Amino acid sequence: MSETDANSESTSRRGLNIDALKVHIFTHKIDCALWAIRMSIIMFTIGYFIPIFGSSQSAYNKALIANAAVSALRLHQRIPQFQFSRTFLAVLLQEDSCHYLFYSLIFIYDIQPVTIVLMPIVLFAILHSASYSLTLLDTLGQNSWWGARLLISLIEFQSLNILRLVAFVEIVLMPFSVFLILLGRARLMTPFIYYHFLFQRYSSRRNPYTRNMFRELRVLLESTATKPNLPGFVKSLLLGIVNFTCKLAPPAQLNPNNQ
Repeated sequence: MSETDANSESTSRRGLNIDALKVHIFTHKIDCALWAIRMSIIMFTIGYFIPIFGSSQSAYNKALIANAAVSALRLHQRIPQFQFSRTFLAVLLQEDSCHYLFYSLIFIYDIQPVTIVLMPIVLFAILHSASYSLTLLDTLGQNSWWGARLLISLIEFQSLNILRLVAFVEIVLMPFSVFLILLGRARLMTPFIYYHFLFQRYSSRRNPYTRNMFRELRVLLESTATKPNLPGFVKSLLLGIVNFTCKLAPPAQLNPNNQ
């Protein structure tokens, strides 16, 4: 028996179908590339906190660039044919991938890295890479890597909470970006540009989590403002925040019939 045959037999005994995995990779090149880039986002984020291979600044920028690459590939999948038209631009701006391509471009040129900026992209990377990792494991064999399958199951079980956390961070980044200007860690235009990103997230047709989180925060602030022991100036502040935010919301979303 040749060495190649022996290795194939050994792999087969372990229940790993390497040939099926190779076929899957060649058949689904873009999906596998997306998985690999999302895994790199996770590694770059770890490298930002633990700068073993390079500086934190470099890992931060690479994570944002990798997220931009994921968004661009997803846009290519969703809208393969580019057109110079107002209709195409309107369709493009409705895509969540376009929103996060815009997100990466907003923060990659800021003065200093901001840790909270990485949270949405790494959480999305964990959620989506976990889902596709299960597909790859199924291709390898039903009994392969049970520990990884358990971890994936835990991530998928928490998927709703992960998406809600992403939406919360998206919202918090709006006032936080203003605070960053005062600290000299962001450009003067960052909050104005980020507002357009948040506007698109609120209007998203496929992802209602940002819109729902706005609603939950509004209910929380209004219910807090009705507490009898709350000082008057705090009550006015909370209601002022709610009213100001509602004025900035897309007009179509203010009409309950459009929900």
